Amino acid sequence: MNYKGLIYIAFAAAAFAFALLNRVHMFQLNAYKYTFHKDWIKSNFVSLAAKAALPAISFGMCFIPTDWALYAAIVPNIVFLLLNLPKKAKKPLVFTARVKRLVVMCIFLFALTCGVSNVFNIFVCQIALFVPSFLMLFANILNRPAENAVRRKYINEAKRKIASLPNLVVIGITGSYGKTGTKYILEKLLSEKYNVLMTPASYNTTMGVVKVVRENLTAAHDIFICEMGARSRGEIKEICDIVKPKYGIITSIGPCHLETFGSIENIVKTKFELCDALPDDGIIFLNADNEHIANKTDITKKAVYYGIENREKATFSAENFALSENGTSFDAIFGDEKVRLCTKLLGAHNIVNILGCVAVAKTLGVENASLVLGTRRVEGAPHRLSLIKGAGFVIIDDSFNSNPSGSRAALDVLSGFDGQKTIITPGMIELGEKQDELNEALGEYAAKICDFIFLVGEKQTRSIKKGALDAGFDKEKLVVFERVEDAINAAKALPCSSRNCILIENDLPDNF
Repeated sequence: MNYKGLIYIAFAAAAFAFALLNRVHMFQLNAYKYTFHKDWIKSNFVSLAAKAALPAISFGMCFIPTDWALYAAIVPNIVFLLLNLPKKAKKPLVFTARVKRLVVMCIFLFALTCGVSNVFNIFVCQIALFVPSFLMLFANILNRPAENAVRRKYINEAKRKIASLPNLVVIGITGSYGKTGTKYILEKLLSEKYNVLMTPASYNTTMGVVKVVRENLTAAHDIFICEMGARSRGEIKEICDIVKPKYGIITSIGPCHLETFGSIENIVKTKFELCDALPDDGIIFLNADNEHIANKTDITKKAVYYGIENREKATFSAENFALSENGTSFDAIFGDEKVRLCTKLLGAHNIVNILGCVAVAKTLGVENASLVLGTRRVEGAPHRLSLIKGAGFVIIDDSFNSNPSGSRAALDVLSGFDGQKTIITPGMIELGEKQDELNEALGEYAAKICDFIFLVGEKQTRSIKKGALDAGFDKEKLVVFERVEDAINAAKALPCSSRNCILIENDLPDNF
């Protein structure tokens, strides 16, 4: 191969490297699941196809019989490279051992298929640029036996560690929403009496839980609080088979991840895998205010209900609420006891979460005085109705995630603030066929509470816009932005006689 061909290959290889890292990042965000990544490719097909046209143009130019053509053919690859340069990510690519193995296999395939002739080398480079996602998926298939072996090894290590701690009490928490916030509350209440380990942040997948057990759980821990997430049937059961929970909390059931579950019935069955996994002397704590939970009749384990609306069913309930932008206080009622609890957490939905945690804590022998102290000390989970105060504005950061119930609760919190009210949102995702309907309802509800509605992204917020305008919202006060940062800056700068109260409701992940 002459030096011109080598120069061409070098630029093509660089473009391939950046495109590959981009696709691996998306694959990681899609939980390394083929079905999720396939949906990502489908939803981003136009953009991916437009980028892929550049290598095709470059390959065609290589057949022009002039010296300058090969150099000119480098230009589309440079453009392709620039389009795939890493951007600031909300959740950057983590170079785990799995990612490293995947990248090495992709590079090996790229190098292996390069032949000795100039044309074949160029052809291989262009094909690799054209279909980096498919090359990565093929590499993942080749790596699957090794990945399965590593997975089994780590899972077995976690099982052995759990088995070596016979006095450890494991509490599983699952739900369509509310599980992370509930986990933070429960950890604080139980820490008044016990040495507690909880899965950090959103470590709620099987391998995330396994990592925490292997690396953080010790014989010094009395209680392990394990958040359990799922996007398909069987995932909760898999986690339960590893950690062996004795107690469980099901915080809520709703249309989250409806695209992958297919139906509410499948979501109910999946969440109740936690209940099914408990031992005969285990206890499941259930949110009586959630209709899908309250209507479940075939529960085989001891069930303790909590809630503020369905008080006939709830053993742990509350009254005398005081809700403000400074926090929440209420009387927790259980049996003949009544305890006044105060928290910095915002919103009536957090009263329900606290009640569920009080139910568990009382079952495990935590005294009322400790409940009072623990509730006062609770810090909210990051980006879940967190307050950020500034000169002339206050931001309610609820950007971690969004769902129909949570978005409504967040708007209720915003309605209790004094000042000019603005919501900033890209809408809700992963709601299947109901996504447009539910986002339209979000727009309608926001129109009742907000003075301004700032939407992020033209395409995914059309339903919210329609819902708001159909509800009579002033179209001059509804603005669509491309970036959430621009929307925040605009909201802060709005003219106001008192202060700007800004709700950031959801922030889509990098793979949307």
